[in-house]
Amino acid sequence: MKTNIGVFFGGRSTEHEISVISANQAINAIDKTKYDVTPVYVTKEGRWFTGDALLDLRNYRDMKGLEKLAEEVYMRPVYGDYNLYYSNPKGMFSKKNVAARLDVVIPVFHGANGEDGTFQGILQEIDIPFAGCDTLSSANGMDKITMKMILRENDIPVVDYVWFTDRQWFSQRDALIEKIEKQIGYPVIVKPANLGSSIGIGCAHDRSQLLEKVEDAGRYATRIIVEHMVEQLQEINCSVLGDCDEYQTSVLEEPIKTTEILSYTDKYMGGSKGTEGMQASQKKIPADLPADVTAEIQRLAGETFRVLSCHGVSRVDVIVDRATGKIYVNEINTIPGSLSFYLWEASGLSFPGLMDRLVALAVKRKNSQDRKTTSFSQNIFALGGGSKGGVKGGLKGVKA
Repeated sequence: MKTNIGVFFGGRSTEHEISVISANQAINAIDKTKYDVTPVYVTKEGRWFTGDALLDLRNYRDMKGLEKLAEEVYMRPVYGDYNLYYSNPKGMFSKKNVAARLDVVIPVFHGANGEDGTFQGILQEIDIPFAGCDTLSSANGMDKITMKMILRENDIPVVDYVWFTDRQWFSQRDALIEKIEKQIGYPVIVKPANLGSSIGIGCAHDRSQLLEKVEDAGRYATRIIVEHMVEQLQEINCSVLGDCDEYQTSVLEEPIKTTEILSYTDKYMGGSKGTEGMQASQKKIPADLPADVTAEIQRLAGETFRVLSCHGVSRVDVIVDRATGKIYVNEINTIPGSLSFYLWEASGLSFPGLMDRLVALAVKRKNSQDRKTTSFSQNIFALGGGSKGGVKGGLKGVKA
C-alpha cells in the first residue's frame, strides 16, 4: 500500500490564503504513484475539513460554500491514533467513521496557530511522523524576539533591537521611546513579534511615525520588536533542508521590492492573478553576489537552522548592508512560502524530489525518537509505604 500523506493547511492566521496556495502547490508536486494524499483544510474559525473539493483553488473564492462541498473531520490527541475521523459519523461501526488513516503529516501553515508550534504539539502528542520543525523550534523560529536572542547568544549577527509588550507600551511609552531613540535611533522597523508575510510591519523615520507603526503592530500581536533599519540594504534569502545535524543550503535569491521594505504585495502578488504564492514574487535567482559573500550567507543560514534545532525545509532571510558590507540574519521561516521549491529547483532538486525528502526526514526523525526512553519503569506507588523516602514520605499531606 502507498504511504498516505496528510497535508494540513489554512488555519486561524492572517496568512491563511497564502497557506492554501502553498499547500496546493505541494499537493500537486507529490508523486501520486508513490503516495496517496489526504488534504486537510483548517478554516479561519479552526474547523477541519477534507475532500477532493479542497484541491481546486477556485472553490476558495467562497470559503463558506467550500465547507458544504467537504467533510468535517478531526483527530484525537491520543498516542498512536493516526486516524482522521468524520465529525458527523457515517454509521454505527467505527470503520465507517474513519475518513483516512494518515502515515505522515506535512503541515503547510504560515503564521500563527500553525507555524508557531501549536499544531506541531498536537502531532507530537499523537506521535505521528511529520515533516518540519517540532514545537520548540517552531515557536523559537516564529517569535522574532526569542529567535534574535538565541542567534545573538550563538554569535550570529542580528541588527540592534528593542522589544516590549503592548501593555508596557501603554504604561511605559515615554521611557520606551527614549530607549529606542538612544539605543537604536531612526530610522527603525516596527514588527509584530510573531507574524510573517510583512503583515503589520512598518518603517518609522521619526517619533510620530514610531507611534503610528507601534499602534498598527499592536493590532496583531502582544509582543512588539523595534529594529535598527539598514538604509542601504540588500535582502537575500537562502533555503535550508535537512535536520540540525545534517543539512544542505540552496542557491540564494534576491527579492525585488517596490517599497522601503518587502511588502505582502511584493511577496505574493507578482503574478497576473496573485495566486502563485512566493514563487510569483519578483526576484533574482541566483543572487548576483561575490562568491565569498554567497558562501558566508549560506554558512549563516545553515548556522541559524542548526542553533534553532530546525528540521525539514526552512528559509533564512538575511540583510546585507551595502554601506559597510556587514551581513545580518533577519529571520527564519520554518514553513516558507511555496516551501521554497523554486530555490531547490534552481539548486538541482525537483519539487517532487523535495516532497520525497520531507517524507523521508519525517520518518527518520520518528525512528530516531522511538529509540529514546520516554518513561521510567519504576512505579513509586509500588514502593514500600513505610520508608521515609518512599511514597508515604514523599506524599505527606496528600489526601488519599
